[in-house]
Amino acid sequence: MRYLPHSNRDRKVMMDAIGIQSSDELFAKVPSKVFNTAKLDLPDHQPEFAVEATIRGFANKNRAAGDGPFFVGAGAYRHHVPASVDHLIQRSEFLTAYTPYQPEISQGTLQMLFEFQTQVANLTGMEVANASMYDGSTATVEAVLMARRLKRRPGIVLSGGLHPQYRDTVATYMGDDEGFVCLPSDPTATEDIIAQIDDTTAAVVVQSPDFFGNLRDLRPIAEAAHEKGALLIAVFTEVISLGAIESPGAQGADIVVGEGQSIGNPLTFGGPYVGLMATRPNLVRQMPGRVCGETVDAEGNRGFVLTLSTREQHIRRDKATSNICTNSGLCALAFSIHMSLLGQKGLSQMAALSHQQAYKTADALTAIEGVELVNEHYFNEFTVRLQKAAAPIVEALAEKGVLGGVPVSRLEPGKKELENLLVVAATELTSDADIAAFAAALKEVI
Repeated sequence: MRYLPHSNRDRKVMMDAIGIQSSDELFAKVPSKVFNTAKLDLPDHQPEFAVEATIRGFANKNRAAGDGPFFVGAGAYRHHVPASVDHLIQRSEFLTAYTPYQPEISQGTLQMLFEFQTQVANLTGMEVANASMYDGSTATVEAVLMARRLKRRPGIVLSGGLHPQYRDTVATYMGDDEGFVCLPSDPTATEDIIAQIDDTTAAVVVQSPDFFGNLRDLRPIAEAAHEKGALLIAVFTEVISLGAIESPGAQGADIVVGEGQSIGNPLTFGGPYVGLMATRPNLVRQMPGRVCGETVDAEGNRGFVLTLSTREQHIRRDKATSNICTNSGLCALAFSIHMSLLGQKGLSQMAALSHQQAYKTADALTAIEGVELVNEHYFNEFTVRLQKAAAPIVEALAEKGVLGGVPVSRLEPGKKELENLLVVAATELTSDADIAAFAAALKEVI
């Protein structure tokens, strides 16, 4: 660490207060067999500059997203984040603020979250959004639990186009619960999800664009769900898509959840990210997290408050809707700043460029013999079927300096029918030269 705040005297005062002689006693109850006593393969007792050089050597073995042609997506996307976003989120009043427990001294944080909620509601086509979730996968779980509370039914149906990690996160919570149905992986978006809806169904969970890149029409699914008294939970992993396609709210969704990483937040090796959640006004009492609202004080001045706090740390306690006890505040701030800079026009342009470059990429790849496009409709991500397993081809492409997508087998191991599938993503940062390099390398590799 750069800064160790406690002196030896500070540590002694603390140890005296709790009645121990050394910090090792803090771990006395931990079984010795779980400790790793093997010597680490690291140099001993090096000065700070030598340690930094060693770690830098490890880091230099990585290939970062900006180091060359990059077509990786599958839930995390490389987009341009203006330098002003990083500059603003590091202002001390934002960077050090944890949570707005006291509204009277947290007006800046509350206003930011209020603006964030407004942006998310507008993007998703819903009336109300909360002050963020941890990420897209946990937001999906919370939406499922919310639907069960609202409908008092056990049935949950997951589409085969749902991101495998989102599906697995939901399955971790659901276990062997009655009525929990996971449809098989569906690369072509031809599943009959409506046939799975019955009088015990609380919610149907559908992603669009889905894991394989397919755009799905949510209307017929929403209508079928509503006829049976169930809810439609719409999911997205690529929030930029909402700048180009009709919003889930306009298509009849009751709860919308997804990942907001693409706006304001870089890849950062997988997190932290920011989960988005929005719903209808009549369902808001069961929405987890927090809702920040606008009000006026006794003198008529504009102010911001926590309108709903359904979490366990507040007055709800054991009646809380969720044990999520914070929000991804800094990531939400980055999202909100970037969204403000883009505006509606900028977001639409960003979406159009991503869509355009995806189509160029698909055309270039499918011109190669042995590469078949799986999708009929897609936004900025699509799936191709190769004539052999995709995973070793991706490794071979990496050796040539091209990060050529995500083999489906990486997230769906052991499924023979999926091992030749490769999910490819393009964004506004994908250049024509990147596409040409990818196509040339793929043609050579296969």
